[in-house]
Formats: sequence, C-alpha cells, structure tokens
Amino acid sequence: MFTLETFTLDVTDLTDARAFYEKAFGLTDQISLREGPGTGSGRPFTVSLVVSQPSTVDSLLETALAAGATTLKPAEKSLWGYGAILQAPDGSIWKLATSAKKDRGPATREIDDIVLLLGVADVKASKRFYAERGLGVKRSFGGKYAEFDSAPGAVQLAIYPRRALEKETGVAVDPAAAYGIVLNGGSEEFTDPDGFTWQAKGHATHDR
Repeated sequence: MFTLETFTLDVTDLTDARAFYEKAFGLTDQISLREGPGTGSGRPFTVSLVVSQPSTVDSLLETALAAGATTLKPAEKSLWGYGAILQAPDGSIWKLATSAKKDRGPATREIDDIVLLLGVADVKASKRFYAERGLGVKRSFGGKYAEFDSAPGAVQLAIYPRRALEKETGVAVDPAAAYGIVLNGGSEEFTDPDGFTWQAKGHATHDR
C-alpha cells in the first residue's frame, strides 16, 4: 500500500510564491514549489486547509487576500460548516473550511488537515485505478466522491467529478493548460487516467 506524501506546485516565480504561502497560510514545509508552466486558472484540482473553527478560516482568508490571493467565494456558513474559496497568485485554488459553525475559543492559525482534491472524469474508474495500485479507500460515495487512506501528517487525497469541481469553484477547467502539480508518493513514477503525474517517494523534483 502507498499513500500521498506531499505535492509540488508549478509557479512562475519561486521567490514570490514562497513569500505568498508563508504570509498567507504559514506554509513552509507542507508543500513544494518549482518553476514550471502550470500557472494560471483552470487547473483541475483544489487544496483544502481544514481548521477547527470559523475564526481561523477568517484569519487565514484575511492574510491570504493581503498577500495577493483573489476571492472566488467569500466566507459563509453552509449545511456542512463554514468556509471560503480563493485563488492564489500562481492560479491554484484553495479552500478554507471547518465543520464548526461557531467559535469555541480565540482564533488560531493552526491547520488540522491538508486535503488535495482531484477533479476526475469518472470517480469510480479513478478509484478502481488507485485501489488496484494499492492505495486504500477510506470512504466512498459511489460516483460522487472518494477519499483515500493517508499516513499520519501526510496530505490527504480525494477525488471528485470534474464538473462538480468546476461548479463548486466557479472556474472552468482548461483542458489545454498544464496541470501544474506533481503528486509525490509510492515507489514508482506513473500517470493516472486523468493525467495527474506521480513521482516516487523521495524522488520529487522541486526547488523547496
């Protein structure tokens, strides 16, 4: 069995991207960056930062916007909790979310989980592909969503219909654009049915 360890984002300017992620979310070691072509809007994935309460969502949203992010959906309550969606200067889309609807204490900057959500053409087919490669399925809801097992402290991986991802973010996927992301984990390099590239654990090519 293997799990997703981390991921690498393509950015046009490493210095600016490092500064953004540190100022916006305090992320320094959780993601890797490299110079590459996959920038701009239309990438078929989102990254979620899951936190404990609404005030933490607001705090992260405030610093992200101050650092140069753009709001796609403002912070608001929903049936599942409270959250916001924004776009980083490199074009990647980030979701800030909590299942809590009320604060239980002072705002913190603590991030409980990082979830990489891939937009795929067929959830059942992609789930089967990953299961056959040894990635354990944690939970699944037919063709609507699937989440895979993750190692403690690692990035969590989930898949979602691409059209549903577009509807949620309000950004159409550009099929002609480079994905701008490499997933790191497992023992060999491969490309999944939707075009997402994996590099073997410990062999990721990046600049941070």
